[in-house]
Amino acid sequence: MSRIPYLRRAELGPDGQRLWDSIVAGRGDELVTAAGALAGPFNAFVTAPDAGRRLSALGATLRFGTSIERRLSEIAIITVGARWQAEFEWWAHAPMAREHGVPDAVVDAIGRGEEPPFAVPDERVVYVVAYQLSRTGRVEPAAYEAARELLGDAGLVELVSLCGYYTLISFLLNAFDVPLPPDAAPMWDGRD
Repeated sequence: MSRIPYLRRAELGPDGQRLWDSIVAGRGDELVTAAGALAGPFNAFVTAPDAGRRLSALGATLRFGTSIERRLSEIAIITVGARWQAEFEWWAHAPMAREHGVPDAVVDAIGRGEEPPFAVPDERVVYVVAYQLSRTGRVEPAAYEAARELLGDAGLVELVSLCGYYTLISFLLNAFDVPLPPDAAPMWDGRD
């Protein structure tokens, strides 16, 4: 059970209802739980709709409106999710990473906290940046230069922003103990 109450659409004010409608329109009815609330971080978004509206817009921009190939974005997202052991984030994005071409062995290794067996250099470049940022808050010079060469300055800003956004999402999920869907198995048994 989440630490913050689950809100249903009818319990929200006009701003919260507009945000609810926007979230469901953009992401689908599968976000509405059997109890009639929003799953994942989205219940937190509608709990504070002014911030939630901006977070939702930023998330959509960083996932769908950047120069970064979706396969690479998903590597960054699951790397950050694994760092914080954000179960819902992992549950949602590990399948997306696979769907967008990230090999199972890479996804599985990231989830286990092991060095992934990358077959292509661009995936390693993005992973190293996301890994370093999520561990130290910094990017070492060699990793920075490799990412800059791959993505350019604008792409590197987008990648760092994506990592920061999914750190924030991980914090929301973990701070409020957002549960997985009832039929989902957790990736990690306990937190580090």
